[in-house]
Formats: sequence, structure tokens, C-alpha cells
Amino acid sequence: MDSSGFGALVGAIKAAQERAVPLAAWSLHRRVFLALQMTGLETVLPITAHSEGLLPQLSHTEDQRPPLTHPSVRSAVKRSLDVGGALVGLGVTALLFLPIALAIRLDSPGPILFSQVRCGWMGRHFRIWKFRSMVTDAERLKDRVVNQAQGAFFKNDNDPRITRVGRILRKTSLDELPQFWNVLIGDMSLIGTRPATPDEVRRYAIPSWQRFDVRPGLSGEWQVSGRSSIRDFEDVIRLDLRYQQNWSLGYDLKLIVRTFLVLFSRNSGAA
Repeated sequence: MDSSGFGALVGAIKAAQERAVPLAAWSLHRRVFLALQMTGLETVLPITAHSEGLLPQLSHTEDQRPPLTHPSVRSAVKRSLDVGGALVGLGVTALLFLPIALAIRLDSPGPILFSQVRCGWMGRHFRIWKFRSMVTDAERLKDRVVNQAQGAFFKNDNDPRITRVGRILRKTSLDELPQFWNVLIGDMSLIGTRPATPDEVRRYAIPSWQRFDVRPGLSGEWQVSGRSSIRDFEDVIRLDLRYQQNWSLGYDLKLIVRTFLVLFSRNSGAA
């Protein structure tokens, strides 16, 4: 079962809940069950007891193997590149942490770091880390800000929740430095798809779930293709799928180079 299959399953679960129709799983393949655990779906989809006997027996190795989706997820070289890049990035983060933390604290009361739940590979939830660029009650104030984007994501060029220092951090992408920790522990990759929020995912059509076949990236197609100017979620999906289709180690290296070129250009950073 790939991520699109999980998208269809989530849609079926929602439809059943809305109509108060009981829904249960039976005779689950062990690897499908592991995937349900990874995405948290085993908590909302009852599994019929004692139905596992209908399945053929698997070896211990096969029994513990995660679902196979995109080759980038299985690439040891890509993972090595991620770890090496993350270690370098965390070194830079350590050097810049004190001045950035001081600027954030002097500009706006509240924590230095901001964390938020995002959806990663196969839709699995993880906690992303950034330097805080908004006021502390930004989530509560979100409904008061006009969404200038179309579809399942949020964007406003003049978001009043962003602090003065936060605008500089976003313009230079320094707010994203703590995400190298997410890359190091395997929640993210240096290059991948845009990490989505659970609220966005709840609005996905089934084909949009294909973007979860790869790990989300610190950078990727949408970041180097004018992320500040992208207003339609369908364009985000198109870029994510283009990355999946074109992926190779050479393509990752090309996007890394393009990322640096964007960062040092005058129009870099998020709005």
C-alpha cells in the first residue's frame, strides 16, 4: 500500500464516521499494519481480532520491513548525504544560535524556538522545529488573517503575526536552521517535498497523497521555483510530483546548488 492508498483509506474512514457506519479492518498484512501504526490510523480503524491467521507466514525480516514507496526513501547514499549535510547545518546553527536567540527575545516575548506538527513520509506525524518568527499566539490569530492562497495551504504576504526580526529570519531563511535536526533524525531530507500540516492534509484529494511517497525536504522544487509567489496548492502538488518523477542523486545535488543560489539572491526567502 502506497500513500495514495492511505489517502483512499482516510477518505473511507471519514465517510464512514460522517454517516455513523461501523468500519473495521481484517486480515491485515503485517507490513500494512506497521504502516497503519506509523500513520496513527490504527487508533481510528478497529482491527478484527484473530483474522491474521488468514495471511501467509512471513520471515522475521519481512515481518518488520516498512512499506516500499519511492526509491529515494531506500537510498543509503541519499541518507548519508542528509546526515552529512545536517551535521554541517547544525554546526552553523550552533554558531548563529546566540545572536538569533537574543534578537528574537529582544523583539518579542516568548520562546526562541517554534515547533509544529507536520506530516512526513506516508503521512506520519512529526514535530518540526524553527526559530520563532511570529508572535506567541499566532495560531489563535490565524483566523483573523486573510488567506491569499488557493487550496490546502495558507499564505499572506503581509501577515501581521510576523515579528520584525521574524521577517528578516524568513527573508534569509535563517528561521529554518533548526530543521537540520529533523533531517539528522530522519523525519526530513535535505531535498524533498513541502512538509504539510495536518489541517492541510484533511483537505487533500486522494491523488495529493502521492506527495507523501518521499520524505519532506528542507528544500525542494517549490522552494527554488519561487515559493513566495506560489498561490495555488495545485502548483505545489505539481512541483512535488515533478520531484518524485525526476529524482536521482544528481537531481538532489542540482536542487541543493539551486537552493544556495536562491538564498543569496535578492528575492530569496518566504513571504
